[in-house]
Formats: sequence, structure tokens, C-alpha cells
Amino acid sequence: MADNSNFIDYVKICCRSGAGGAGSGHFFRDKFTSKGGPDGGDGGRGGHIIVRGNEQMWTLLHLKYKKHVIASNGQPGGGSRSSGAEGKDIYLDVPLGTIIKDVETGEIEFEITENGQTEIVTPGGRGGKGNWHFKSPTNQIPTYTSPPGEGLKEWKIFELKVLADVGLVGFPNAGKSTLLSVLSAAKPKIADYPFTTLVPNLGMIKYRNDLSFVMADIPGIIEDAHKGKGIGHRFLRHIERNATLLYMIPADTDNIRKDYDVLVNELAQYNKELLDKPHILAITKSDLLDDELIEMIKQDLPKNIETIFISSVAQKGLTELKDMLWKSIN
Repeated sequence: MADNSNFIDYVKICCRSGAGGAGSGHFFRDKFTSKGGPDGGDGGRGGHIIVRGNEQMWTLLHLKYKKHVIASNGQPGGGSRSSGAEGKDIYLDVPLGTIIKDVETGEIEFEITENGQTEIVTPGGRGGKGNWHFKSPTNQIPTYTSPPGEGLKEWKIFELKVLADVGLVGFPNAGKSTLLSVLSAAKPKIADYPFTTLVPNLGMIKYRNDLSFVMADIPGIIEDAHKGKGIGHRFLRHIERNATLLYMIPADTDNIRKDYDVLVNELAQYNKELLDKPHILAITKSDLLDDELIEMIKQDLPKNIETIFISSVAQKGLTELKDMLWKSIN
């Protein structure tokens, strides 16, 4: 679906909004009036930096080399109460699932979840007020204006959490990429060694009656991924956004129950709320098993999770799996 260089899920950008234009201290003059009243207009506001959700995008690659984004300043006001032009706003399109954080505080300021949703990341300075605002019965000829607002210079972090309906959770080589390639048109890199998947692969899974859902293959979790071991930590955040989690454990593993407990523990250490999501357990590569072995394994499976035996290669149990996932998502 994408190689490592094209999937960018984290960028840091310096956002500089425009300063407001100065208010005008003008007095009305024409050939009949030598000393008219104040008619200085307001300055225009400075340009904002704005983020906008775009459902056609699924990476922050286009922002990778935009280190500085600068909006223009507002123009000064003029006579006859004419306002100065506003500075031009800068729009940054981002994929759905992008969060914007302040670099200084690390605080999340916005989350973009809808197509066309806009949020002002760094507001432009307000325009200064012209002198006509300050006219009063006791002050007929105010010469002063209010000062315009400064533009802001702020560093922001843009971070993408993949939005998918189903997130695949499992150790490296649990068969996640294979399942995704069989169920969808995604073409993830597949090989039988750990960390083949270096970026989350997204696949559109077709379901009955022209329905469909999105599945995300998140790189394999290893024990202690929540501590940032391997490449786990960076990818655990992508699971936060999925509606249903599909745990995948291969039939040829030494201890299915132990593997399941480790996966659950990794998610719990990272974020306990992940355990509240609907979840299903798929025993993969089950074309290696006969009925007797399946019955034996069933005795040892965790009781609190719906389980299914599947084989992507032999196309076994895949329709039933899709039914289970669809029911879970909806």
C-alpha cells in the first residue's frame, strides 16, 4: 500500500500568523470642509493558519518539508471609514484522524475527524480600530487609534492516528498482512520474519450488498512495546482510533493463551481504554489443524472473547470472520 518513505504520521511545523493592520487616524476633508470629524477606518486582521480535514489524504507526507508556514499581514485602514484588507489565510489540508498539539505544553488542541472540518491553529492579529470609534460628545476630534494585534509564532505538532473500523493486533508474522491482502486490494509487503510491516497498511474490505469497511494492519506488537521497544510504541497510537480490534494469533504458536495475555497486557499498559473496545480473536494458519486439534485448543482459549479459526491461504472461515466483524463494528 505504501512504503516507509511515504507514510508520514508525525510532523512539526512553525505556524506564523499575520499581524493586524493599523487603524487610521484620518479626519474628513473635502473642498467645503476643512475640519471634518474623525473617519479613520479599521485595519484588517492578520491571516490565520487553518487546518482542514481532507478525506482524500491518509498521510502527512505533503507537510514533511513545510517547516515554516507564514500568513500575510492585514492592511492599514483608510479615510471614509474604509477598512484595510484582511491578511490571506493559509489552509493546511490534513487526513482525518490528525491531532494538533502545542509543542511547548504537549497539549492536544484539536482533532480533525470530518471531511471539510476547519480549525484555526494560529489566529492572526486583530486589526487596529480607526479613530472614528473614539468620537464622543466630550471628545469630538480623537486623534488616537487602538493598536493592532501582533501575529503569533507557534510550533505545532501534527500527528496522525489512522481511522479504521477494524485494527489488527498481533505479534509480528501472525498473518495480519496476509489476511489484509486476501480480504482487500491492499498489497502489503509480506514475509515470514518480524517487523515486515513498517507502516500501517489500510485495506477496504468489501462486504455483502455493496457495503464495505476499513481494516488497518498495525505493525506487530512485541512484548514491552508500550515502553517504546521495537517500533511498537509509535504504532500503538493508531489502534486508539479503531472501532473493533481483531487479535490474531497463529495456530502454530507454543502457547495461544500466553500470547493472548501478552497482547492484552501491552494494550492495557499503553491505554486501558483500549480494552473496552469490542474485540474478536482469530486463530490464524488453522489449515494446519485437524478437527481434533481444534477441539483441544478450544479448551484452552480465553472464555471472554469471541473466537474464530481462519486460514487466509486456504480461504477458510473468512466469510464468517467478515460477518463477525461487521456485526461488531455496527
